[in-house]
Amino acid sequence: MTIFLICLKIFFARIIDVCLGAFRTVNVVKGHRFTAAAIAFVEVLIWYAVAREVLTPSYSSIFIPISYAGGYAMGTYLGTFLSSLFMKGFLTIHVISDKITDEDVKLIKEEGFGVSTLNTIDNKLMLIIEIKNKRLDRLRKLIKEMDLEAFMIINETKYVNNGFIK
Repeated sequence: MTIFLICLKIFFARIIDVCLGAFRTVNVVKGHRFTAAAIAFVEVLIWYAVAREVLTPSYSSIFIPISYAGGYAMGTYLGTFLSSLFMKGFLTIHVISDKITDEDVKLIKEEGFGVSTLNTIDNKLMLIIEIKNKRLDRLRKLIKEMDLEAFMIINETKYVNNGFIK
């Protein structure tokens, strides 16, 4: 096998290995233990085969570690991108503002977001909004139109029970 083909094999195997690692991590965070364990098994098999090829190469070339590192970097990029597409999840958004009004809250609700409000002790309004990941950009834009300086905390939600989520 030529050095070019070895480098390609290492590069693409690392992409697959690291993409699987990203999916495994998301599944661990979401509490999907069996799925995470199955992915980990395949991930380590691929990693072992690639690491063995890199550590005991039939050719000596700087392109082998470059392929290994490049595959890792590309796998990280693709893995996080694909995870965000395939993993359907929810986000909890906390917004604290002294400029958002009751009318703004009505507008947020008219956009299809479920929102609960609390008054803070320093006369600000706190919004609590649970959304699907894919709606985050729309909500952020809406909040920025209402208050550019609104304080926002965005957390991934592990579990949702009841409530209004569209």
